[in-house]
Amino acid sequence: MMENKANSPRPPANARDGSDSPTIKDNKHNVDADSVVESTLSQGSPKVVVVQGSAVEDKGEIGEDMVDENKDDSKNKEETENKDEPESKSELENVDLPKNRDEGDGHEGVDDSPQHGDAIMEVVEYSLDKAFKEIDRFLSTEHGEDSTVLALPDFLDKFLDRLEVMLNKYTSESEAGKVKWGANADEDSLFLESVHRLSRIAETLDPSKLVEESGASINRMESVRLHAMSFLEDEFRLSLNECKHVESDTADNEEKTQSESGDTADNEVDSQGFPPNVVSSMKSVADELMFGGFETECCLVYIIGRKNYFDELLSRLGFEILSIDKVQKMQWEAMEREIPKWVRMYGDCAKVHFLLELQFVESVFASHKPIAHRLFDNLTHIVLIHVLNFVEAVSMISKRSAEKVFKFLDVYEALRETLPAIDELFKDFEETHDIKTEITIAKSRIGEAILLMFSDLENSIKSDTSKNIVPGGAVHPLTRYTMNYLEYACEYKATLEHIFKEHVKIERADSDNRSEYNHRPPLPKQSSSQEAQSTFLAQLLRVMELLDSNIEAKSKLYKDIPLCSIFMMNNGRYILQKVKGSSGIKELIGEVWIRKKSSDLRQYHQNYKRETWGKVLGCFMDEGLTVNGKVVKPELKERFKSFNALFGEIHRTQSSWVVNDEQIQSELRVSISSVIVPAYRSFLGRFSQVFTAGRQTEKYVKYQPEDLENYIDELFDGNAGKRKS
Repeated sequence: MMENKANSPRPPANARDGSDSPTIKDNKHNVDADSVVESTLSQGSPKVVVVQGSAVEDKGEIGEDMVDENKDDSKNKEETENKDEPESKSELENVDLPKNRDEGDGHEGVDDSPQHGDAIMEVVEYSLDKAFKEIDRFLSTEHGEDSTVLALPDFLDKFLDRLEVMLNKYTSESEAGKVKWGANADEDSLFLESVHRLSRIAETLDPSKLVEESGASINRMESVRLHAMSFLEDEFRLSLNECKHVESDTADNEEKTQSESGDTADNEVDSQGFPPNVVSSMKSVADELMFGGFETECCLVYIIGRKNYFDELLSRLGFEILSIDKVQKMQWEAMEREIPKWVRMYGDCAKVHFLLELQFVESVFASHKPIAHRLFDNLTHIVLIHVLNFVEAVSMISKRSAEKVFKFLDVYEALRETLPAIDELFKDFEETHDIKTEITIAKSRIGEAILLMFSDLENSIKSDTSKNIVPGGAVHPLTRYTMNYLEYACEYKATLEHIFKEHVKIERADSDNRSEYNHRPPLPKQSSSQEAQSTFLAQLLRVMELLDSNIEAKSKLYKDIPLCSIFMMNNGRYILQKVKGSSGIKELIGEVWIRKKSSDLRQYHQNYKRETWGKVLGCFMDEGLTVNGKVVKPELKERFKSFNALFGEIHRTQSSWVVNDEQIQSELRVSISSVIVPAYRSFLGRFSQVFTAGRQTEKYVKYQPEDLENYIDELFDGNAGKRKS
């Protein structure tokens, strides 16, 4: 990584291209302040400003004496370098040494000369406090355009030596003496401060104003700085990777942890799941990377690390990221299992995890709010692309059916309910990917699919033209299916109302195909205000109108007219009870519709009684039974025979008929008994003595009044021939 940084397109100001700039090649040159001065003097005697520490000294015109003096110093330096190595180096054995600059970066050689030993001792004794003061004094000096040629400050090499010692402690491959980042906050802080000052020096120095011989030192300075930045980048990445599992566990148990602890301030992790000291350290590292010109690398590390975290999070929440093609190839049963997982996952992300992520990124990049917001926007956009791809794939399934609409409604509700939370997340953002628009588009596609499925319900009702009758006039399966569907749909009435209002202009393919049911009497009209309030109500009434028309058409398949009334009564009663039992439907439809339906049921009841028992009651009429006050016995016998035959046939037939609703069943039986039994008892009391007691009475008087009550109580049980009559 160090090699890549050395080739970075963002060199500091002191390494920019220029004809007068020193060329940065490698670190194989060791140029200190004295050699810079000596080299400069050998070229002539211009006026030179020599930077010693932070003091800028005006040497004036340099004469031959000073040149000779520097030459003597150079000669003494050569003699010193040829001295033998000291016998003992015990004092230096435990000191982390910077790499020998004569060997360059990555070389193992160490200069064992006495001069180098002195240099090492100087590094150890050269405190960072002193270095910081000298750097600050240097940085506070103005280096304007009119300044004369500058030499590098003589403290720079000593400072670089000190910084390399610190860096080697962090990056050493040997465990002995190695310092782990984060183990000592004070050492980390000193290192970051040192890197920060080095970046400031690099930013301040202009290579065009430095003597040519400064190139090696500038090269070394840049190499050390890039090495430090590379290290910080790695530590930033490791911090993200090591903390993400803590965050995942904390997010799941946040509520539980808070309830158990009673005081979130005492928890070991903050609201994002990271230890506060780690967040603070990551902020410091991010700040330094940003200041040092590594904004792109820092942001890329963050995006990749958090993208990996969200991939793991989605998987842990039970959602597998699949392509649109793979989702569309899934069987409905498998997709049906995936949709609830998606709904839970999306709700958690939009309402919890995205908020935690925003808080986290704003903590790490607290000094760079626009960058924090850009990172958050990009990250959430990447995550939502995968999440919303599932929605798009689901909305495009080719095999639609009305039963699938409820899973689609769950998806629609999840998208709709999270929009306020998404708005809140991005309310302070200047620029975004317009994530709300992406969600709205996905919601619209699901809404259109729901409308098409609801139209499928209408089509299924109209297309149910089966000629098969339901035995006993029981509730038709179409009635059960439709009313159960509507009852369940009304649990989503607010959502459906929203969908129908949003998509009211979408044309249905079957919108004009209503002629076959035009014979139905119109339903009670809703007020204009009610119609304006509920588009879904109009759709609901439309479906129920289609159902009534279909059921009435099916009732005509029964050849027995009373059974036709029983069939209409059963289905009407089932519809009415479903409406009354569903607060959603009842609230939408209102009392007017309920009263109208109840009136229809009473009419079916009366029609049944008239068609079934009218002929029976005709047997009890006195007309034609007497002539001149005397009973016409043959006619009386015929009357009893007719009654016996009619009642027996009714009992035999209608015992197999079905009335599903117990209340209606009981009301029918009571209604029949209250009319038939008293009429028969009166008729029997008036004419039974006409027959000769014995065989004649038994032949014609087949039922006693009590027998009629028992037989009537067996009607509508759905069991034919329960008692032989």
